[in-house]
Amino acid sequence: MKTINKQELFNTLSSRFESEEKKLSQIPNPALLQDASKSAKRIARAIKSKEKITLVGDYDVDGVSSSAIMTDFFRQIPYPLEVIIPNRFRDGYGVSPSVLKRVDANLVITVDNGITAIEAAKICKEKKIDLIISDHHTPSEILPDAFAIVDPKLQTCEYPFKEICGAQVAWLLLALVKKEMKLDIDMKQFLDILAIAIIADIMPLVDINRTLVKEGLKVLMNSSRPSSMIIKDFLNKSSISSEDIAFMIAPRINSAGRLEDASIALEFFTARDTNKAYKQFELLGKLNDLRKETEAQTTKEAIEKVDASTDVIVVANEGWHEGVVGIVAARLVDKFAKPAIVLSIKDGIAKGSARSIGEVSIYELIKKSEHLLNKFGGHKMAAGLGLDKDKIDIFRDAINKDASKLDPDDFIPKEDALGILSSDDIDLELLDLLENFEPYGEANPKASFLLKDAEVVSIKLMGSDKSHSKIEVRQYPHQRKTLELIAFRRVYEMPRNRKITCKYSVSKNEFNNKVSIQLLLS
Repeated sequence: MKTINKQELFNTLSSRFESEEKKLSQIPNPALLQDASKSAKRIARAIKSKEKITLVGDYDVDGVSSSAIMTDFFRQIPYPLEVIIPNRFRDGYGVSPSVLKRVDANLVITVDNGITAIEAAKICKEKKIDLIISDHHTPSEILPDAFAIVDPKLQTCEYPFKEICGAQVAWLLLALVKKEMKLDIDMKQFLDILAIAIIADIMPLVDINRTLVKEGLKVLMNSSRPSSMIIKDFLNKSSISSEDIAFMIAPRINSAGRLEDASIALEFFTARDTNKAYKQFELLGKLNDLRKETEAQTTKEAIEKVDASTDVIVVANEGWHEGVVGIVAARLVDKFAKPAIVLSIKDGIAKGSARSIGEVSIYELIKKSEHLLNKFGGHKMAAGLGLDKDKIDIFRDAINKDASKLDPDDFIPKEDALGILSSDDIDLELLDLLENFEPYGEANPKASFLLKDAEVVSIKLMGSDKSHSKIEVRQYPHQRKTLELIAFRRVYEMPRNRKITCKYSVSKNEFNNKVSIQLLLS
């Protein structure tokens, strides 16, 4: 791999973006979303005639964020909105028949779910409830018979940018409600929560997503929303990056729905004062610690079950916690560099999550075996599914048969190192250059660089439990200057040949108001 200088790095990162960065004013008209105007008119009518409105969300970050934005918007009208976020363990996913048993409303609106809710739509019809589905997941051939379906991935939808998350769909729909009712509500105030949803749901950070995240992180820094003030205090940085959200905030918010109930996270986002927000954030922190322990144990057990000869990993076990299988699938993808599906078995039913890699659409792969499943939904890089325990082996064989027909290049991870950096180029100027291309994430991965056969000078273990490593290396034998690599949650021992070949990224470390460069082992 060749050495890359700062100018070449700038050119490489610039080439990821086809056009100039969009402004907020250039976000496509929400009315281009199919059924969005019809839905906005129906919501406005319900408000004016004082009908009962129930919102059904989802238990991941995107679903909770969507629900929080809706809750806050309706508070500002003001109008009472009943919000139900299904419990992963009792209700399953989305606007299920079990959730509808608890609903007594004239109008039901879904956020981040509903595109596969065929049965729920039938029940709503029977109960004479108007159902508005707002979702961003890929539809099947058969659509629910709902009053309206707002989903950019509908084949007949003319919204020009399809890769938006559930919270964006909800936010765009509310912009039309605002217009319909001539409300004095600033839609920009929700960008703090919206940015968190876009990052957490691994949307490509290009086009309007890039703009919304960039602006949303600025709103987060200056927002008087109690939850945003707590996040800002917790991160304690002069500027917040997409990585801060992805690694420090999103897992906390996700942990509520994974281990207990997503209402804990919703109450954090919608807290009216910082005391309440702080209490909820503390609770999310404790749940996140428990999630880490559960996930580490499950990952260890899952690795032992992996058949490394297959193109797609499919592992299953009785007793695995249903709330961590998605994260475990992501860990297996990282370790084995291939798509992974992790299933938790209970009472003869396997429920699980899939994660993908490179250009492999896990959604399309699973769809080919849909006849073996009880349910499934998702998008290119992630999906959820359920099937009978006795069909797991048949499913594993079927999905691998289909995967074997794919181009091997599709399985290559996108985050390849950009080149070898000279040690002298690793300075604050490099940090500034890299910050110009924030936010990083899906479709705009953070730049990583290669260290090849570097000399390991020393290894120190850090942290209260000595679970992090600080590795001092010399890139070339003739150099006096050494580099320090940090490997979080990994314990390294001195290699026999005292050499290391690895990928690393460059990040900013802020401590006691001093800015320094930190090299993170990939």
